[in-house]
Amino acid sequence: MKDLWVFEKKAIGKGCKNIAGIDEAGRGPLAGPVVSAAVILPVTFRNSEITDSKKLSPQKRQRLYDVIYAQAVSIGIGIVDPIEIDRINILQASLLAMAMTVENLAPRPDYLLIDGIFPISIDLPQQPIARGDALSISIAAASIIAKVTRDRLMQKYHHYYPQFDFPKHKGYPTQAHREAIRKYGYCPIHRKSFKGVKEYV
Repeated sequence: MKDLWVFEKKAIGKGCKNIAGIDEAGRGPLAGPVVSAAVILPVTFRNSEITDSKKLSPQKRQRLYDVIYAQAVSIGIGIVDPIEIDRINILQASLLAMAMTVENLAPRPDYLLIDGIFPISIDLPQQPIARGDALSISIAAASIIAKVTRDRLMQKYHHYYPQFDFPKHKGYPTQAHREAIRKYGYCPIHRKSFKGVKEYV
């Protein structure tokens, strides 16, 4: 098995103690917020099931979400709503949500491992890692927290906009979701700048 602690160990070797993994969920959907999470794990944390959230079943994600919350040193969440996504674009909204997560961590991290290729606007040492959710235990944990948090939000939105059946697709551009938009138009949580929605604005 590959060692998912490689990047964390390198940071520890530089003298860092609180290393936060950061990831987001919800860049691709046509509706709902983008949600980011930052997770600081204790160096004693071990769980062979932790991996990129996209590779896990919903049931396993839920279970690991509880495990991570029970054992993490700290967890921070950042949420950027569709209005802001439309205003600044989804990439900038994702980076903003990631920056928010760091501000919501206590203790404050001294090193950041970020999923992707872009740094965030935080004055801390940081390392963007392409496909980091499959390479870093901290980022993988953050991916699970972000995904479950966003999925739960979309479940709640279903009560307000049941015609879109968000629990089944979480706002992603599935055929059923596109057909619902064609039939009912858009709702307040749709991203009006996204293809598949903007045609109906």
